[in-house]
Amino acid sequence: MTTAAPLRIGITCFATFGGSGIVATEVGLAMAKRGHEVHFIARALPIRLNPATPGVTFHEVVEPDHDVLQPDGAYPIALASKIIEVTRQFHLDVLHVHYAVPHATAAWLARAVLGGEAPRLVTTLHGTDITLVGTDATYLPITRFSVLQSDAVTAPSAFLREATWTRLDLPRTLPIAVVPNFVDTAHWHPPATRDRRVLLELFAGLNDSEAVLVHVSNFRPVKRIADVIATFQEVHAQRPARLLLIGDGPDCPLAEELLEAAGLQDRVAFLGRQEHFGQWLGAADVFLLPSETESFGLAALEAMACGVPVVASDVGGLPEVVAHGETGFLAPVGDVAAMAAHVVWILADYARWQRMSDAALVRVQRLFQADAAVDAYEAVYRAVLAADATGS
Repeated sequence: MTTAAPLRIGITCFATFGGSGIVATEVGLAMAKRGHEVHFIARALPIRLNPATPGVTFHEVVEPDHDVLQPDGAYPIALASKIIEVTRQFHLDVLHVHYAVPHATAAWLARAVLGGEAPRLVTTLHGTDITLVGTDATYLPITRFSVLQSDAVTAPSAFLREATWTRLDLPRTLPIAVVPNFVDTAHWHPPATRDRRVLLELFAGLNDSEAVLVHVSNFRPVKRIADVIATFQEVHAQRPARLLLIGDGPDCPLAEELLEAAGLQDRVAFLGRQEHFGQWLGAADVFLLPSETESFGLAALEAMACGVPVVASDVGGLPEVVAHGETGFLAPVGDVAAMAAHVVWILADYARWQRMSDAALVRVQRLFQADAAVDAYEAVYRAVLAADATGS
């Protein structure tokens, strides 16, 4: 428990299967464990959040069903209203929003209404809110304004910090703290003994000579699911392999179509959206992440924490997570042949695989521990409150 005075913290995030919601949830749970009072204000219960957790309260944002306000248009206004309601009832000190638009925008609106009652605003950027949504001409002015109105801004990678300054044309005097995403190594870790029996329930007839590749995502176009399938197909052409797909999203039907066309559907297991999948992840051999872009790559970090080497795209924040040639490999976006060659090279020698697995664990322990990240966020909270107290 923290030795300083406990804080009243509001957290807003998306509840979908994705890195931003997962990180926001883990931050909130860690803050509650430290003795802070945490209020999640969201459209739905965030993934991995147990609302019965001591110190945590969930406040659902309900959008009014008015013809003049379609659901998507009503959300930012409903969110701002809920922030106002929760702040007035619980006297929040800090509001930590994950994603610039619409969350930081709604928070600014709520603070304008609250005036002197308003909590300090910390905005954590996660990637597409800057690289995709934020740079769309329709949203750029609002995104830029919302970031500038925040009392503190954080990003999970140096890549995203630079992209924010550049793409939003922000002054470099605006501080953006890099707080890397993290994993709780009490939960994400290799099995005590690497036992592939947990995979037998997924793959009938699996034997020790077959490699198991795994991909976890929200199956959106940016994840390049076709490249996951193509890489698997090339690997399987060179050595027997299976593919484990975890998650759900719009490109799941595409994956099924491509696998059927290649005649590989019987060698693939679809698990859909899973909140807890460490037991399967830790039993796999190589993690695939051929994304178009990644501001960080939390899924890759979770795989590394489980001792699984990663083969990923050399884009965005992924080089800050995956050490090329040490904990896995990076390849140009779309270079399926290179990715498949990297996978085959890793799997060709068990001692080689083990060295990469061990290096992945060391890197996670050294750079991506939960306590260090939560310390950094708590320091940001206290800094903005101290600045408010001094009027600076």
